[in-house]
Formats: sequence, structure tokens, C-alpha cells
Amino acid sequence: MTFILVVDDSAVDRCLISELLKKEPGWTVEIAEHGLAAMEKIGQAVPDIVLTDLQMPQMDGLDLVATVHADYPGLPVILMTAHGSETLAVEALKSGAASYVPKSQLADILRSTVREVLALTAANRSHERLIESLTSTEFCFSLENDASLIDAVVDLIQQMLSGVGLCEPSQRLQLGVVLDQALRNAMYHGNLELSVEQMQQACEELIQGRGARVIEERRREMPYCRRKIAVNVRISPDEARFTVRDEGPGFDVAAVLAQDHSDALEGTAGRGLLLMRTFMDEVTFNERGNEVTMTRRKQNHRD
Repeated sequence: MTFILVVDDSAVDRCLISELLKKEPGWTVEIAEHGLAAMEKIGQAVPDIVLTDLQMPQMDGLDLVATVHADYPGLPVILMTAHGSETLAVEALKSGAASYVPKSQLADILRSTVREVLALTAANRSHERLIESLTSTEFCFSLENDASLIDAVVDLIQQMLSGVGLCEPSQRLQLGVVLDQALRNAMYHGNLELSVEQMQQACEELIQGRGARVIEERRREMPYCRRKIAVNVRISPDEARFTVRDEGPGFDVAAVLAQDHSDALEGTAGRGLLLMRTFMDEVTFNERGNEVTMTRRKQNHRD
């Protein structure tokens, strides 16, 4: 059973969000009207994940994220952002939130975002003692277009980050969210060349328990079926560097980088880029637009 706490001062939004989440088998939902009420409920029973609005009375979402990060560092928080809250949202992500969902897209991506963050939080710890002895590592993968491989790679990387002591639990989760987003973008939008509309339809089919027809078709068709995702990871106690390259046609890097926070928060296409820019110290793309390199430095070495 998954326990989700929804924090929002709008009764209408609380009802809408709760109904969306309750469609998922095994999910139970508790609600709170603002941050102070949320912290009281968390003190009584710690949820598996918190979904919070940003602009609320008594304790807003930004203060809630900071408080949860300080008192419950392993508890993931997802922001629900309304238009006009871009600056607060970026600040909250920097303060420890794991991800965000624009309120305009709740019906489309709320449940999938919650599932992804929950999966990253529950990464396999079976080799914990061995990994804690790790001093540095580098590895490369050539991945087929299979989402289960992405889950496995991200889980492994999170464990390695824990082993070298590069970042604390909430930051490790943030890096997992960014890597998951980068790898899925490389697979779906890069190698399989799926549009935003096709991805939304595929998500709906998966939520309804059906196979995502367009994804399975592309995975069998030429030239998509032969494309791979190249992943290079270098991790040390001071720095982690991740390079993800797909074999698709790429994109117009200059146009995407020109997006402001408002465009990124409201649009699906720019969501991954905003998360990268917020959680990483450095993000660069190759000229073709099919390779991204992301660098995260240890806190006391960051600029």
C-alpha cells in the first residue's frame, strides 16, 4: 500500500488530485490544507511521498519542502505548479523537491511522475555494504529501447552515488529523477522519435493496463529498432559526470535553451531541461542535439 499526502489550500484542487491518484490500485491519499497541517500529519504517520502546491497560507510549498528536507531527508516531495509560480518552483527544486508537475498537466502526467519518483526512492539496496566501500567508478552502457533497463541503470547509479558519499539522500533522488528523464527522453523522443502527443497517448494506455501500441510498433520498425542509448558515467567523491547519447535525429539546441522558466514549467518538452539545469552544476549538449553531458559536484565544491 502506498500512502500519499496531498497538500493544497484549494478544496477543488485537493478533490481533483485525490480522485486522480485513487485511480491507481494500492494508493491511499491523505490531504492537508497547508504546510503546517502537512507537517503535523507527517509527524503522526510518515507518507511514502508528498505532493504539494506552492502558494498556500501559514506555510507555503517552499517552506514545506525545506522543512521536509531537514526533518525527513528520505521523504520525496513533488511540486504541483500553477502558472506564475516559476521562480518559487525553481527555488523549491533547489531546496530539495524531487520533481514537479504543472497543474495544467495533472491529468496527463501526475500519476506517471509519482510512479517514477516512488520507483527511484525504492532502489534496491542488496549490495549496500559493498557499495559503501566504493571510492570511484566509471562504466558505460549501450542500452536497447527498453524502459526496464532504464530503471535498472538509474537504480545502480543511485547506489553508486550513495557509496562514494557525493550527496545526501534527497539530492541522490533528484539526480535519479534527472537521469531517468534524460534516458527516457533519449529513448522515446530521440531513438523512437515519438511526439509529445504520442507519448501522452502511450501513458494513457499504460495507465489503463494496456500495452503502449505506438512504442511497441516503433521498437520493431526500422530504423528505430536498431538504435541504442549510449550511457557513460564517472563517479568520484568530488564529482559525478553523466553523458547520455541517442541515435535519433537530434533537436534544435539553441531553440530549446532559449526557453525561459515559464515555458519549461508549463510545457512537457522543456521539463527535463529545467530539472537538469536545477539539479546539475553543468549541462551541455553536442551540436546535433542528441547528446547531453551533465555534471554534479559535491556540495562543498560547488560554485
